[in-house]
Amino acid sequence: MGLFKRKNAELRAEPALTEDSMLSAMLYSSVVTRDMALQVPAIAGGIDLIANLIAETPIKLFRDGRGKAKEVRNDPRLRLLNDETGDTLNANDFWRAIVRDYFLGKGGYAYVARNGNSVVGLHYVDERVISVRPNNDPIFKDYDIVINGNQYTPDDFFKVLRNTRDGMTGVSIVAENPQLIETAYQSLKLEGGTVKKGGMKRGFIKSPRHLGDEAMKALKRTYSDLYSNDSDKVMVLNDGLDFHEISSTAAEMQMNELKQSNAMEVAKLLHISPSVMGGTATRNDIESLARLAAIPLMNVIQCALNRDLLLESEKGKLYFAFDTKELLKGDMATRYAAYKTALDGNFMQIDEVRYAEDLEPLGLTWVKLGLNDVLYDPKTKQIYTPNTDKTAKMGADPVKKEEEPDENRDPN
Repeated sequence: MGLFKRKNAELRAEPALTEDSMLSAMLYSSVVTRDMALQVPAIAGGIDLIANLIAETPIKLFRDGRGKAKEVRNDPRLRLLNDETGDTLNANDFWRAIVRDYFLGKGGYAYVARNGNSVVGLHYVDERVISVRPNNDPIFKDYDIVINGNQYTPDDFFKVLRNTRDGMTGVSIVAENPQLIETAYQSLKLEGGTVKKGGMKRGFIKSPRHLGDEAMKALKRTYSDLYSNDSDKVMVLNDGLDFHEISSTAAEMQMNELKQSNAMEVAKLLHISPSVMGGTATRNDIESLARLAAIPLMNVIQCALNRDLLLESEKGKLYFAFDTKELLKGDMATRYAAYKTALDGNFMQIDEVRYAEDLEPLGLTWVKLGLNDVLYDPKTKQIYTPNTDKTAKMGADPVKKEEEPDENRDPN
């Protein structure tokens, strides 16, 4: 509301959208919510970027035996994790929702539908409708999950929790960094308010004499139209009225620099390179995004999958893992140079390289050896030289050949 003082004969202008509430919110902390965080482009965009990497990376199941991992291809749980979840959400939507709840809520939760010992569905549940009822034992912790008055056990749910200290709920970035999120949010509101007012400054009107009720109403109405930014009306100050500024423009407040600074802080929060957030990422930046932001979250998800989707008899024998080779492949020249080194060093074969590049195998099982190499078996201490086809034993005395008789030598 405008403030009129008879003593000083001043009338303050009343713009269409005042900034008093914005200034108060910035000076006095308010409750920061998930919805406020999602209105900050740097936060929403950064989380979506990580969620896309998670959703697009296939999950595989392996059997661990005798130090060698063998891929299991026909398990029905793989279809639930990579294609159809058995719910209204497909796998892509499922993982995007889980990642958002992981960063912005108490964690990502999904109900595990079972038919006997078989998992037949993964049903995403919004973390905002989940309540956790813990016991009072700080050592032997246990809890129940309550949804709409129905009680469930922890084994009924697949859970991905951020920075959890009790294994029941996680800590969101909203709870850990409320001041950063509030500053970014209020900066956007302040900028939006400035745009709505057409960039005009706030101020007050000073009058040398008292204004009547009709004059005050006309002045307020004209100022409201002027600040609404949807008309071309002109304000005329007469009878000695004088306008005095009490605010700064967006340029004077360096709003653009503030937005960039907030975006960089959000990038640090999500472990994302500022160049990635700004759309000027290089190949190294993308690999950094995978290593610092996506893969650590993948490790959290892998642990949760092994805990919640494997039977007790399967644990220690089977394990889920993301196929991260696509994220870390690098460009074609870099990959092919690495493959050449692997082939020359004989720790990869042709078909293994073709499999890594999603090509059909050629059925080649041989290992390439150079004739100039000398092969040594440390167990048997045998030395083999392919160039001369000779075998010898390390540390053995040389075998002396018997003298061949000389036909021309005199036997006497």
